[in-house]
Amino acid sequence: MSSWRCIAAALIVGLAGCAATRSYDAELVSTLNRAGTGNVDAAISNLEANNRSSDKDLLYYFELGMLERMRNRYDESQKAWLAAQKRIETNERTASDLLRSASSYVVSDRVRTYEPHDYEKVMLLTYMALNQLATGRFDDARVAIKQTHELEAQIALSRAKELAEVEAQARKRGAKTSFKELNGYPVETIDNAEVNALKNGYQSALSHYLAGFVYESLGEPSLAAPGYRLANELQPNNPALEEALRGLESRLSGADDGMTEVLFIVSAGAAPALRGQQFRLPVPVNNNFIVIPFSFPVLAPGPFADAALGITVGGAQRVPLSRITSIDLMARRSLKDDMPSIMLRATVRATTSAVLQYQAQQHSDKQAGAAAAIGAFALAAFLQGADDRTWRTLPGEVSIGRVRLPPGVHEVALQTFAGEQVARVDISGRYAVIDFRLLSGRLYVNAPQGRS
Repeated sequence: MSSWRCIAAALIVGLAGCAATRSYDAELVSTLNRAGTGNVDAAISNLEANNRSSDKDLLYYFELGMLERMRNRYDESQKAWLAAQKRIETNERTASDLLRSASSYVVSDRVRTYEPHDYEKVMLLTYMALNQLATGRFDDARVAIKQTHELEAQIALSRAKELAEVEAQARKRGAKTSFKELNGYPVETIDNAEVNALKNGYQSALSHYLAGFVYESLGEPSLAAPGYRLANELQPNNPALEEALRGLESRLSGADDGMTEVLFIVSAGAAPALRGQQFRLPVPVNNNFIVIPFSFPVLAPGPFADAALGITVGGAQRVPLSRITSIDLMARRSLKDDMPSIMLRATVRATTSAVLQYQAQQHSDKQAGAAAAIGAFALAAFLQGADDRTWRTLPGEVSIGRVRLPPGVHEVALQTFAGEQVARVDISGRYAVIDFRLLSGRLYVNAPQGRS
């Protein structure tokens, strides 16, 4: 059997029953819709039904951890996210070897081991810190915050290394790496002023503001100041962020007046979806061009138009909200930064498909040629699928508000496009973080214990 037939047979067999036929977007829309009605138990059941294998993948643990958090089961949420961390560490040990292997360029993105986006890894640690804060464990939250700093430094190094590798492989293979060369690709969705204003696709002002708040609560101004300062750099000209840094010294040097420094975090909506959209790639083979239909990932907005407008405490005290992080924009910047690698792999796969189709068309035996053509077209379909996997239960937008309140039970009203949502929260200690999540108009509350 010729080498191209061996490749085709192996890959087509691998297609049967694998992730290439799975629509992650459809699965998660169904899960999110259930959570959007307030039925998180049904959302988790739906997630489980779509992940029946005993060997769960990384995204399962991402989604499960967020759903468990939404029903205030912090230990279960943390357990899921620790499992996700373990899988990330295991995958990263082999990632550099995989990048250099020939199979990494040939195999469809949809059946590759899921490699989380950099912002997903950072947000994982941020939400693990929020789980600790929800149970009053500020020291444990500090550990997750420190891990976030270390992770961002690692990402910066690996990003530079990966870019150099992609550029080298592209030169070696004569492959295209610019998505702007894709006729019809919606360039404006990932290449616009808001996306390009981001420093990168993984650092968030939320993570660094939270770091400042945690360090401040622990009486560590030398660490709190850099957290607030970087939040300001990532989200410039934001009065709320500027005030946090400017007032740090006076807050820590002031006498204890019995009040609680409260940070409201308001998350709205869900992260954007990745969907495959087909484009046509002309590939040169033996002085001929063969057009290969190929699917590339395109970002679509999350399914819910949630937005928080402001907070009122006790019916009178207004707390303004400031948008601090857009995970929607981070996802777009991340895709833009990933596109050279995606384009490289797509070009290699398109060339493989084109060569197989050309060889099938040139076959001297008509019957065998017809069979080979069928196999070649099946292989092309297998190779061209875009990966639509991404952490969907993350919010789309995050805002913050900060206020000093007396300890005790407070009625908090959240103004939204869908009307007013009211929650009662019990505040105690000198510092507290209260996390609200709006999903399809439904309010989820993660009200912590505070810190004494």
